[in-house]
Amino acid sequence: MLNDTHRIALGTAALAGLYRPVTRAAAWEVLETAWERGIRYFDTAPHYGNGAAESLVGEFLRSRNDWVLSTKVGRLLRPDPSPPAVINGFHNAWPFQQHFDYSYDGIMRSVEDSLQRLGLNRIDILFIHDIGDAQAGTDTPEHRAQLLQSGVRALDELRAGGTVRAVGLGVNTVEICEEMIGQMPMDLILLAGRYTLLDQAAQHRLFARLIAEDIRLVIGGVFNSGILATGPKEGAHFNYAPASAEILARTRQIEAICTTHNVPLAAAAIQFPGRHPVVASTLIGTGKVTSLLRNLDQVDMPLPAALWQDLQASGLIETGA
Repeated sequence: MLNDTHRIALGTAALAGLYRPVTRAAAWEVLETAWERGIRYFDTAPHYGNGAAESLVGEFLRSRNDWVLSTKVGRLLRPDPSPPAVINGFHNAWPFQQHFDYSYDGIMRSVEDSLQRLGLNRIDILFIHDIGDAQAGTDTPEHRAQLLQSGVRALDELRAGGTVRAVGLGVNTVEICEEMIGQMPMDLILLAGRYTLLDQAAQHRLFARLIAEDIRLVIGGVFNSGILATGPKEGAHFNYAPASAEILARTRQIEAICTTHNVPLAAAAIQFPGRHPVVASTLIGTGKVTSLLRNLDQVDMPLPAALWQDLQASGLIETGA
């Protein structure tokens, strides 16, 4: 399903105002710019602004052809009579509360709701969102039981009936991927932050199994929530927390090698995942056209082979990347 046309995908969390407000005009301009620059794979989720991102992306895609869309299941939305101004970090969120449900009924209802918000009659890729996530509260036997005892049947039916073309996980940890392979239908995994210049946990623990099972990866979080875009400056963040001294030091090493080859750190970060054949697409997301254009220019920037050789020789990236 995913080919070279889809090697870069646009994530839409920022378009729903993640961390900062985004006007509709600005969000629409990001979508238009992405399309003009050749992006044809768009990723969204009910979680992103409680449906706001799905609605926006669906409206944008309805008048266009030859696109690929992924969204996610696992959260159902219920009306909130007294919503806060900012919901789960989203400034443009719709007034709902989220309820986790990975059961057959929950997944089927989530897909129906998403199709209505999108205003579309198909979803290309359906990801199980944030299962096994301690921070989200879904790392429990009850949530696993919902998915494995009945939710997997929903995935099979949706794929067999043509409502979706591919299914998999949309998660942040390698551990849940290792656990779920073989227990649920899986064509793709959207994995955030675990195959980057600073964190290659996925490669030495997961890649061999993915290759054996013919499962491809969509990689998100290529900047590890900031530091690989900003560099190791004071206050830089790694995986949504202030970067440790160890991470700052490692980033300085990577940046120094990039500098010797006249390569921006961010360009190396954004191109690194796609060098491995198991990676089908690299996900980028922003609410600003200027940031999107900068990222896309970095995607297209020619980088010397010697850069990767030096990073590997220094032990900063895994062999085989």
